[in-house]
Amino acid sequence: MRLLRHARGKSLAVVAGRAGISPSYLSRLEAGERALDRRSLIVALADALEVAPSELTGVPLGLAGEPGADQALVEVRMAMLAVAMGEPDGEVQPVERLRARVGALLTAVNDAHGDVTGARLPSLIRDLHTTLAAGRHEREILRLLALAHMQGTEAWLAMAGAPNDLTWQAATLSRAAAEALDEPVSLGIAAYGSALALLSAGALDLAARTLHTVALPTATVDELQLAGSLSLVSSLVSAARRDTAARTSALTHAAELAGRTGETNVMGFGFGPSNVGVWRMQCALEAGEHAEAAKIAAEVDPEALTVRARRAVYWRDRARSVARLPRQRDAAVVMLRRAERLSPDHVRRHPFTVSLLEELVSKAKRDAVGRELRGLAFRAGLPV
Repeated sequence: MRLLRHARGKSLAVVAGRAGISPSYLSRLEAGERALDRRSLIVALADALEVAPSELTGVPLGLAGEPGADQALVEVRMAMLAVAMGEPDGEVQPVERLRARVGALLTAVNDAHGDVTGARLPSLIRDLHTTLAAGRHEREILRLLALAHMQGTEAWLAMAGAPNDLTWQAATLSRAAAEALDEPVSLGIAAYGSALALLSAGALDLAARTLHTVALPTATVDELQLAGSLSLVSSLVSAARRDTAARTSALTHAAELAGRTGETNVMGFGFGPSNVGVWRMQCALEAGEHAEAAKIAAEVDPEALTVRARRAVYWRDRARSVARLPRQRDAAVVMLRRAERLSPDHVRRHPFTVSLLEELVSKAKRDAVGRELRGLAFRAGLPV
């Protein structure tokens, strides 16, 4: 960040002023003494420095992780490029077989089995698109594509720390299938993925407009949980846009729908009252309200979450909230280790968490917790 600022010829005071923070806080961010852990802050700094948000967060992330995961990223990229060129080069398969494969893929994503997901995705992408091109069961294949590219491809790419261009490509494929099908549920699924990809890229207004275009009935459990999930994404987008009223309204609506559905896991969304609590915590974090986020987290029962990956997110983001509170470093490290045990990728490849680890390591003591912390940082690819 300091190099970018110097390259732009801007002083601490100028960049801090444009980003809406103090020069001392910017100095600590540059020194790694404070984590760059909010989308709104990243976007504000990127605007102040006149660079893309990915310049601040995207490049180092792809360097961490296991070689197998990086090879899977290459193969998934190649599969999506082949689809874009109209040459998926897969196998035509019966729709029943493809439906089972998509279901197994979503289970692997939900269970945070990143290696399994990465191994299965390339051939599934090719086979789905090859079968579609052959004109077999077109509408059913389109439904599977809209769901698989959002809850499978895009979700795994985000978990694996892939560059934004790849996650956006997956979101685009989901949207193309949904628009060809022109059914409310598939359009809602695609909008969910598009909004998340736009949010990650810092395109906050576009993300908000994408969500506002969705018209979804709520006559079935599937529609209820999808409508609730869209409200949750809307709440996080609103938090990043610093729109407190919209954030509160979206969370209230999601909570009302969760009260009707109970704890569910339809199409991999894991929607329900507990997950609403996790998103509420994440919104508070995005707004920089760390004490409030920690308070919300303490009221959520993570064991009630129906998706293992969301339990990992709960412990990871609860750690991010308590790390900002006095004398809570040890508790934060314990929570990060719980998250890592549930899903290594959700910790090691999550940019905000890697930034937090960098900050904590800079202050680590030579004690048992310090050793645990340095181990976490090392596994996330940080120099320790």
